[in-house]
Amino acid sequence: MPSALKILKEVFGYPDFRGQQAEVIAHLANGGDCLVLMPTGGGKSLCYQIPALLRNGVAIVVSPLIALMQNQVAALHEIGVRAAVLNSSLSPEDTVTVEQKLLAGEYDLLYVAPERLLTARFLNLIERIAIALFAIDEAHCVSQWGHDFRPEYIQLSVLHERFPKVPRIALTATADLDTRREIIERLGLGAAKIFVSSFDRPNIHYQIIDKTNGRMQLLDFIKAQHQDDAGIIYCLSRKKVDEITAWLVNQGLRAVAYHAGMSSQERRQNQEKFLREDDIIMVATVAFGMGIDKPDIRFVAHLDLPRSIEGYYQETGRAGRDGRVANAWMAYGLGDVIQRRRMIEESEAQFKFKQVAVRKLEAMLSLCETTTCRRLHMLSYFGEMVDTVPCGNCDVCLNPPQVWDATVEVQKALSCVYRTGQNFGAGYLIDVLRGNRTARVKEWCHDKISTFGIGKDLSETTWRGIFRQIVVLGLLMTDSESHGILYLTELSRAVLKGQQSVHLRLPINSIRSSEKQPDSDITTTLNPTEHYLWERLRTWRAKTAKENGVPAYVIFHDATLQELVRLSPKTEDELRRITGIGVRKLDKYSSHLMAILRGD
Repeated sequence: MPSALKILKEVFGYPDFRGQQAEVIAHLANGGDCLVLMPTGGGKSLCYQIPALLRNGVAIVVSPLIALMQNQVAALHEIGVRAAVLNSSLSPEDTVTVEQKLLAGEYDLLYVAPERLLTARFLNLIERIAIALFAIDEAHCVSQWGHDFRPEYIQLSVLHERFPKVPRIALTATADLDTRREIIERLGLGAAKIFVSSFDRPNIHYQIIDKTNGRMQLLDFIKAQHQDDAGIIYCLSRKKVDEITAWLVNQGLRAVAYHAGMSSQERRQNQEKFLREDDIIMVATVAFGMGIDKPDIRFVAHLDLPRSIEGYYQETGRAGRDGRVANAWMAYGLGDVIQRRRMIEESEAQFKFKQVAVRKLEAMLSLCETTTCRRLHMLSYFGEMVDTVPCGNCDVCLNPPQVWDATVEVQKALSCVYRTGQNFGAGYLIDVLRGNRTARVKEWCHDKISTFGIGKDLSETTWRGIFRQIVVLGLLMTDSESHGILYLTELSRAVLKGQQSVHLRLPINSIRSSEKQPDSDITTTLNPTEHYLWERLRTWRAKTAKENGVPAYVIFHDATLQELVRLSPKTEDELRRITGIGVRKLDKYSSHLMAILRGD
């Protein structure tokens, strides 16, 4: 593919295609439809951007988020590609200008929200122009079972109906087998070629710890491994987002919040701050993140349990898009399990949707409680056939949990639930088991029953782990009206009668040893001269980005700066060989870069 490869090198500044990119581009450029599943950071955008430059006409890119469109267009402008957005952020005057330029053939790519695309005005407009292709980004939004469902996506089959000769590409980083089938069915991609890249993100270290004091555990994690790094912290509720943000700021960290309860202006300001500055922590609900292209996010932390592996994979995939070491960290406890199950039961969804939600939650809980490699567990969930070699880069591989026969302890816990009338939560039951004569225990006279004190040999933390795991195993249950009260299920009968043994895992402690994880800070490998050059390049990049009104990574990724430091090119021809420097950026920035590299 000489022409496509030439565009890759001269326009985008990359020497070679990665993975299946070349095959996808050839198929789409030749007029074929395709569904592309590629991990976050795997280079999905190039799969339609290069065919857009190869084919006649304009590529229409359907994208669900205004911020995503604007960032991609800004990056394309920086390398000289003619691109525009058409969405609700534009004034009526700007909208008319974009439409006129579109009719005049002045764009290579046009990014549009699905709501705008589906209007009669827009469909009539694009019937008057040559269309190179349709790209449907974040295609998993079509799935009613998914975590990012957008009703408008279901109607995108209109593209095939009204423009049957225009090739289409649907792209996503998050889709299990059921979601893939739904994308194909709803978008009319039955004849499309399917490209599935590996879901593996080997640079991400996965760590899930038992929640004892979530805030302090989070702070320990950040201070030990990610001081002055950019990161995202996900919380379940808006209130918790605000509380954690304020608390982190009080701890001396630079943190901002993002959730649907904030004004659009405040959300936009905080998102811009996060994208354009180097060491900002974004605390957010799941309303934040889809399509965020910031490559140097070094960690994603969860203070609450995600509702599915798809959600967890997509959220953690926002870390380490540049391929450098990154962390996916989660603190998870019994309260998370109870809360998630309650949310499913209390939802107004139809029964079949609740069944799917329960199944996805159980898969997520299985990932949390697994005693085998987390990475292999996730890849298996997505239907990826992998060998049985553990990854060596998750907490389970680095610090394997011990599995013990907890049958007697589980029988004690279940008996305590029964003896106290199936009317209390885990905290109270642990007090009874450990023999704590609290005022409440004495009030209910549970210091007189046979299970009082029979578990005093185990710590409160251990008992919490036991209760959490037996809830996950389905031996105990809670409902939407019980506010955490635990009661026995039919499955518990066999355990209480001694007909079934139960093996549980001991808590996995937080890994703090820097020797067990590669260092994410590239400056640790630089000598003093290289470090000085690195800082000068970063300072110039930040200044240039501010002058151009774009995030720093739009000018150059860290990987490009790192290569500049490592290779220290002496001529413009050598500079041209640096990854990420295409013809347009070479023309714009070569004199500045050469001056810095010379030490001027």
